This record gives sequence, C-alpha cells and structure tokens, in this order.
Amino acid sequence: MRAFDELRKLEMFFRDEISRGFSIVELYELVQHAGNILPRMYLLCTVGSVYVKSKEAPAKDILKDLVEMCRGIQHPLRGLFLRSYLSQVSRDKLPDGGSDYEGDADTIADAVEFVLQNFTEMNKLWVRMQHQGPIREKEKREKERSELRDLVGKNLHVLSQIEGVDLEMYKDVVLPRVLEQVVNCKDELAQYYLMDCIIQVFPDEYHLQSLETLLNACPQLQPSVDLKTVLARLMERLSNYAGSSSDVLPEFFQVEAFMKLNSAIGKVIEAQEDMPVLGVVTLYASLLTFTLQVHPDRLDYVDQILGSAVKELSRREKLDDSKGTKQIIALLSSPLEKYKDIDVVLKLPNYPCIMEYLSDMTKKEMANIIIQNIMTNKTIISTAEKVDALLELIKGLIEDSGVDIHDELDDDFVEEQNSVARLIQMLHSDDHEEMFKIICTVRKHILTGGQKRLRYTIPPLIFSSLKLVRRLEGQDFGDSGDEVSVTPKKIFQIVAQTIESLASIPVPGLALGLYLQCAEAANDCDLEPVAYEFFTQAYILYEEEITDSKAQVTSIHLIIGTLQRMRVFGVENRDALTHKATGYAAKLLKKADQCRAVYACSHLFWLDDHDNIQDGERVLLCLKRALRIANASQQMANATRGGSGAAALFVEILNKYLYFYEKGVAQIGVESIRDLIELIRKEVPAAEGGDKGATAADGFFGSTLRYVEFQKEKGGGVGDKYKKLM
Repeated sequence: MRAFDELRKLEMFFRDEISRGFSIVELYELVQHAGNILPRMYLLCTVGSVYVKSKEAPAKDILKDLVEMCRGIQHPLRGLFLRSYLSQVSRDKLPDGGSDYEGDADTIADAVEFVLQNFTEMNKLWVRMQHQGPIREKEKREKERSELRDLVGKNLHVLSQIEGVDLEMYKDVVLPRVLEQVVNCKDELAQYYLMDCIIQVFPDEYHLQSLETLLNACPQLQPSVDLKTVLARLMERLSNYAGSSSDVLPEFFQVEAFMKLNSAIGKVIEAQEDMPVLGVVTLYASLLTFTLQVHPDRLDYVDQILGSAVKELSRREKLDDSKGTKQIIALLSSPLEKYKDIDVVLKLPNYPCIMEYLSDMTKKEMANIIIQNIMTNKTIISTAEKVDALLELIKGLIEDSGVDIHDELDDDFVEEQNSVARLIQMLHSDDHEEMFKIICTVRKHILTGGQKRLRYTIPPLIFSSLKLVRRLEGQDFGDSGDEVSVTPKKIFQIVAQTIESLASIPVPGLALGLYLQCAEAANDCDLEPVAYEFFTQAYILYEEEITDSKAQVTSIHLIIGTLQRMRVFGVENRDALTHKATGYAAKLLKKADQCRAVYACSHLFWLDDHDNIQDGERVLLCLKRALRIANASQQMANATRGGSGAAALFVEILNKYLYFYEKGVAQIGVESIRDLIELIRKEVPAAEGGDKGATAADGFFGSTLRYVEFQKEKGGGVGDKYKKLM
C-alpha cells in the first residue's frame, strides 16, 4: 500500500511532465528500457495510466498492451500485486459506456475482456502460490493465500460496476468465462471464495435469470468445497430479493427457480456422498426458507423438501446434538414461523418423519418451540385427529423416557411440563362429541408420561373435562342417555379413572382436590350418586394417604368448604358426609388446628339459601366444642409457656358467634356472646410481656368490638340486635 501511494506521486509527476510538453508516447517507450522487469512493469502501468488519460491513443489498445505485458512477471506473489496495481490504476479509465474513454463500437466488450483477462491471470498466479516452497510450509502458504484472496476478488467487483454489463452480456460472456476459470482451477480455496464472490457482487436479478448456469457449475467443483454455505448464501439472497417486492415474484415462477434449486441440491449431495448430516440439513433448510418466501401457498413443495431431507437423513448417522441441532431446528421451525398456524404444519406428512431422526434432547427443544408457537399465536386445535398428530409431534415432552425420576425434576423440566399443561387448555371444540374425543385422545397420550409428569398434566385435563361437563349442564338426556355419545356421567367415568392414575405417584393432596372439584361439578349437574362417590374417594384418600399434619389441615378445610357448597345431597348422604368431616376435624394433631376446623364445621349446618339445612342446635354444638378445645389449648399454653396462646382462638370463635347471631340463629343467645366477650377481656390482658400472638389477638379483638359498635350505629333491625350485646 505504501508502494502504491508512492507510485501515485510518480503518476502525478509524469502528468506534470506531459503538461510541460514532454511526449507521452516517448515516455511510454522510455520506461520500457528499465533494466529489471518488475520495476519496468510498475513504471509501464503508471505511465500507461497517464497515457490513457491523455486520450492520445484508444484506451482499449493501451489496456490490452498492459495486460499482455504483465505476463512477464510469473512469480505468483509479485505477479498478483502487479496485476492488482494495474486493476487499481485502470478502474476509472475503462472504456465503459458513458465514460470519458468510450471509443468506437464494442468498447464495453473491450473493457470486460480486459478485466476478465486480468482476473484469469491473477487467479492462475493465486492458485500457483500453493506449489511454491517446501511442503512443510504449506500451512503458512495457505494462510497467505487466504489473506491475498481480496486481490483476486476485486476484479469481479470491478466487473459488476461496469455500467455496460447488462443481463444479456452477463449471461452470455461474463458468467460463463468466470465459471470456466473457477471450475478449471481445481483449487478448493479458490473455488469456494470465487463462487461466494460471484453471489455477493452481482445483482440478484442477474442471479435469478442465470440460475441454471450458476447451479450447473456446482457439481463440477472439488468435493471438498463447502458448497452448502455457497448455495445457502445464494438462496438467502434470492429469498431477500423475493421478499423485497411482490412485483418480482413472477420472475421466479417464469424461471422455475424452485425446481432448479431443488435439482441442483440433489446433484450436489449425490456428488458429495460423504457430505455430513449438517451440510445436508443446512441445504434443505435454506431451500425451505426460499420456498416459503417465494411459494408460500405450495405446501406440496414444502413437503417435498422435508421428504428429501428425510430420505438423506435415513442414509446417514443420527443427528449430532452439537452440530446438527441448530439447522434441524431451523428446518422444522421455518413453516411454523411462516404460517403461524400448527394446523398448516400438521398437513405436512413428512414433518413428523424428520422428528424421528432427532435425539431426545432435540425432540424436547423442538416440542417446546411448537408449543410456544401455539401459545404466541393463540391457535385453537379443534379436532381429535389434529390433537393426536400434535401430541405425536411433542411426545418428547409427554412420554416417559425411562430416566430416573430424580434426574429430571429440575426447573427446566417443571417449565416444560407447565408448557404442556398450558397447551392442553388450547385444545377446544365447540362440538361436544368432538371435545369428548379430544379429551380421550389427550388422556391416552399423557398417561404414558410416567410418575414425574402426571402431576402436571392430569389437572389441566381434568379441568378441561369439567368445562365440557358444565357446557352439558341443564340438557335433558332422558331415558336415552345410554344412546347419547357424550353425557356428564360418561365424562365423570373417564375423569375418575384418570384421577386414580395419580395413586402411583403419589400426590394424595392433589388427587383429593381434584375429587372435590369433580364432586362440585356433579352437584351442578344434579348427579347425587356421582357426587357422593367423588366425596367417598376423597375421604378414603384423607384417611389412608394423607398423614402429614399440615396437609391434613389444608385438606379438611378444603373438604368443609366444598361440602358447604353442595346442594344435591339428600338428608342421609349429607349427614353421613358431614359426620365424617366433623370427626376428621376433631382428630387433628394440634389443638389450634382442631379448634379452627371444628368451628368451620358449623357452616355445614346453616345455609342461608337452603331451608332444609338450618340446624341451629348443631351450629351451637360445633361452636361450644370449639370453645372447649380453645380452653384446653389455653390451659396447655399456661402450663408449658406461661402465655396466652389461645387468645386469638377465642376472638375467632367470637366472630363465628356474631356471624350466626346476625344470620338469625335462635340458639346463639345474647348472654353467650357477652360471656365470651368478658372471657376474652380477661385473657388478652393476661398475655403481656411481648407475646406477639397476644398482641395480634388484642388487635383482632379491638377490630371485632369496633365492628359491633358500627353495627349498633346502623340502626334498624340489625342495630337493635347489636344494642342488646353491649
């Protein structure tokens, strides 16, 4: 570069000499008498540049003479730099159409011929570099060659900048000559680089119109040339060109670009039998991207590409996670990203076939992408057939792989299963029979998930089933219920069998909650036997499986809350269930838990909107029993800690008394409430000395008393009631 800078100064000196009257022709001959050939050629090129600019001779003649004279330097490295200098000084002096140096006819052809000739000679010198010097320095020479490649590539850039090179000249002259040199040089580095240069420097329109010529050269290249990258870049450029404007799409249809690219890829893969899986997948992924851009409506083309990929994958080893994963995911993701609809992808017969060649980890990754696509686009899958096909696609997340349970219970695994759970909620049909088929299909798939997955996938399936049950509410199935394909009873049978499968995990708390949800749904459908059976199963789980005291507390409150909302039971069934629930409440381990569960049971005997369930005696019995338990808890606290651990319990029971008093339960008398208030006033001051529980109880009690005062000030019937208390 420093030498070229100095030569520019020399060129300015020569121009000054010419302006003073020195003959350029004599100067051109004079420099040819220099003793050494290399300085002579640099001088000749420099003077030749001034000669062309003087316009004393046709530019094409001078340039032709220069390019021929440069043959005198056959040393590869020196020859490359000399011809690079010639290319640099002549770039703005080519006899191009519209330039200052345009001569007679065919001047553009002369300019093209000059650049092509210089390019050909430079490429030959560049290729010959590998044979210079000892074998042990081959690696060093290859590195040097790689660094010098831009010197050769600049010629192609110059060609692309010649205004007169139109499409016809490019197809008939430029491309065939360049490709001839590329193919004949039989050098891996040169072929890869020059093919890449051709793709990058010439316009997209030219590539499209000369596609067949360019593609025919590919199988003729050396087997070691990285053709997957070359073709991928070509298809990327054509895809971008197609996406730039809809007006250019007819050109693609006219030249049958897809057919030509597909055929070329097949020939390249056939010619390079040892092409790794990564290369094959990369080629088909690029072709698929191109097809989705140019022919988005041709699903047959998309499936044809996937089919070709399947055929090649079947002949090669299984995809390597580290190398093939990225490209196979790109291949499978392209249709999802383009159509944004899993329904379209499910119409491609070869799509699931490719999934079979993935490793377990890649299957999971692809399944996550599919689910994410459905979630993002809020796609509703509405037929059992499509659901079955979809679940087959994502079976990497659903099926048990046989790995030990402790190996997969990490955050990623949990998130994967939560994704599956969200997906189940997206499976929906307005047709009741079809929805029932969907539920059965999902059940068939998720029951293969093994212990570690069922706890995540069964709950959404149950709630999907209950949604369908509620849609069927109020319909009269009459005596022909057995002939109807979908009835609440049938759904409840499926649901019960599904919840039973959780027994193998075991997660009794989850199963109990699901049984109670089903009981409530059966209540809404007026199916008393079904609701009773679900409650029975929940009670069995409570008695046999739930042993942890905290879990028992949670479960009993869940049971009480659900039972309170039930309206379907007759007197006998309700009494049996209520009796059991109060029994469970009284047997909890901690006194405080016992007390809270027992006073919660009081709500089972008084329902505002149900005249048959308003038993004030049993309400009072529950509250008195809770008081006795609170007293016992207080005595234990005094004996062991010397504090007032049960003060809060008394306040809570007081609130229950006030609730039922306000509801009009006759058995809740004014005296009993007054006595309880007095008892609390004695207990709360006794709990001093920094006891946080007592402080909280004091605050709670104060709020309760303020509530009483507030009700008194209301006036009317409610106010009169509360005035009697204080």
